[in-house]
Amino acid sequence: MELQNKRGFASDNNSGVHPNILNALTKVNNGHTIAYGDDPYTSEAEKIFKSIFGEHVNVFFVFIGSAANVLGIKAATQPHNSIICPETAHIHVDECGAPERFTGCKVIPVPTPDGKLTVELVKQHLHGFGFQHHAQPKVISISQPTELGTLYTPTEIKALSELAHEHNMYLHMDGARIANAAVALKLSFKEFTTDVGVDILSFGGTKNGMMYGEAIVFFAPELKENFMYTRKQGLQLASKMRYISAQFTAYLANNQWKQTAEHANNMAKLLAEKINKIPQIQITQKVEVNGVFAIVPPQIIPKLQEQYFFYEWDENRSEVRWMTSWDTTEDDINNFVKLVKELVTQIG
Repeated sequence: MELQNKRGFASDNNSGVHPNILNALTKVNNGHTIAYGDDPYTSEAEKIFKSIFGEHVNVFFVFIGSAANVLGIKAATQPHNSIICPETAHIHVDECGAPERFTGCKVIPVPTPDGKLTVELVKQHLHGFGFQHHAQPKVISISQPTELGTLYTPTEIKALSELAHEHNMYLHMDGARIANAAVALKLSFKEFTTDVGVDILSFGGTKNGMMYGEAIVFFAPELKENFMYTRKQGLQLASKMRYISAQFTAYLANNQWKQTAEHANNMAKLLAEKINKIPQIQITQKVEVNGVFAIVPPQIIPKLQEQYFFYEWDENRSEVRWMTSWDTTEDDINNFVKLVKELVTQIG
């Protein structure tokens, strides 16, 4: 099997589409329906989101996670504002400056040991309110789970939302892998979003078996005002929106999201369990969802990548990231670990 078609450990973005999602797309691919979201399939998906998060929420579907983050934050900010996030945040590292370009805001990255913001870390940047020479803090942005695979507890999220609201700010959550977080925490989505004061949520599905499509969920009602125009200007108003909406309906119905996320998480735990038995490799972060971060002998990384595609996370210390997916198998794990052991043995 060619490497490009072989299941690797680079990203859950690399995985295929779950059969149930493909079936859902086939079912709506019949006849005509009104475009741009004025169709019954989008209405049904919106109702499901409201049943999960609360009737007061407003939901807007977009194509990709970066757009969900950027446009969601744009709804809450003016160009003179600032956005506070961990230095590992996707909006800081992996969105090509899009948050700054489209919002005009200053992004303030905060160093953290585990990818998580705390009240103490954020407070250091809450100054200059009302001072015209200083960018005005407006959004605290967190990822759940973080880019390091760690998790916020509901208590930690609530503390950050209360801090934000005390300063007339909003709390944004990048939930690209929110299903993996819910499974790991053994909580409903609502318990660590609605119930603890999240204002803006980027709700992801692409990394967990969907073909494409993310949702922006606004908990603060004022944020929806004029957002239909923001989404259009942001080039994220899908004409054939039913193909996004139908995916979310299938994804959220019958716990499809839970089954796929649980499997991905379990595969990461299995990988970590086996890797932990190799003394030459050090796992660097607590394995809570579907990512394993590890320091690996540098000389074996290129040889591993010849067989299994994955990324180096921090080249300076030979740290790699291995991601598991909804379709990762135990054989994938066993064969990968076997190769790791062989290569480690060769270097002595």
